[in-house]
Amino acid sequence: MSEVEVGEELLFVGLKVLDVATWIAGPVAGTILADYGADVIKVEQPGAGDAYRNYWRTPTIPQAPANYPWLTDARNKRSLSLNLRDPEAKAILLDLVRQADVYITNQPMPMRRAFGLTYEELAPVNGRLIYASISAYGESGPDAGREAFDGVAWWTRSGLADLVRAPGALPGGSVPGMGDHPTAVSLYAAIVTALLRRERTGKGSHVHTNLMHNGIWSNACLASSAFVDGVDFAPLRAEKSPAVSRELYETADGRLLQLFMVRTQAELDGVLIAAEGFDILNDARFATAEARASHTVEFIQELRGLIGQRTAAEWLATFREARAPVNLVAEITDFADDIQLQAAGVISPPSDPAVGARFVINQPLNIDGMPRVGALPAPECGQHTNEILREMGLSPERISQLRAKGAV
Repeated sequence: MSEVEVGEELLFVGLKVLDVATWIAGPVAGTILADYGADVIKVEQPGAGDAYRNYWRTPTIPQAPANYPWLTDARNKRSLSLNLRDPEAKAILLDLVRQADVYITNQPMPMRRAFGLTYEELAPVNGRLIYASISAYGESGPDAGREAFDGVAWWTRSGLADLVRAPGALPGGSVPGMGDHPTAVSLYAAIVTALLRRERTGKGSHVHTNLMHNGIWSNACLASSAFVDGVDFAPLRAEKSPAVSRELYETADGRLLQLFMVRTQAELDGVLIAAEGFDILNDARFATAEARASHTVEFIQELRGLIGQRTAAEWLATFREARAPVNLVAEITDFADDIQLQAAGVISPPSDPAVGARFVINQPLNIDGMPRVGALPAPECGQHTNEILREMGLSPERISQLRAKGAV
């Protein structure tokens, strides 16, 4: 991954994208296109705009002076405010559709039909248009018209919530955007595939994905069992035997260490040697693999006591030096000091200090030699309305008239 330099051309320069969507899954597909140079126009209701703009004020998430979800997910776009209930505003959108390459929407189907913005209605306007649709449960079927966020359609409908819980406990909730962001990558992939098809055939496409499908795809390792005759689901509900590598171990400063990648007896011995856990190694109850298997609970208790004697930083330094595969359970407060995030291109400084954050999280597509735009400020609602309308040939007087009547 590299930011664009003088003389380099971004892949999607000249690609015109209309983001007629809200929240995350649909709009972030447009953000990825914008990162690679597409001109992405976010179409919003005048005044309020996308409700996601206000999510940062939710009291249950980290409080900050900058609108960090919005600056991450809406960067590198221009905002056009259109009141689609006004016929003149609708006419402006249709003019933009005639020029567009991609149209992204997650509007509920009744709203699309009411505004005349379904694929069937826009395809005749522009036969080369890639109409990209996001929904909760798909484009057809008894649940096609139902609305849901990813915490429902991606997390609970997919079976993930049911599977990710401690024995005897109720399922936990998903974190914000947990299913939306990977679903946005799926929609981006569909768009780019359709653009390649259009390059070869000259034809536009209706592409779509949904939160439920992406959740079940994420759960495919286990969900696939539902479609095999004679499958026995009892192991899913059976009480699991304790396993050393599946447990978490608390350090002296209250952090948790994970041994998930400690998969062999030799690796476990290496962890104990690095930790100077010689009393455990010499204990007859744990002398062999068979003995450890018979005393797993006791072994875990002894290991917990050992790990609790030092801080996480001390243990991580020890295990890293010994090349023992022990990992820290990360907290988001760790990220600002995690040098691996920047080294791996997970985060990078914004191109404009007005963005309001020292680093911005990048979308996870890394293509060597393919530059991307550094993060620019996410737009204010309607910030570029005059600019876009002037590009369309509207005079200042005409724009003033549209503003006066509330069309833009």
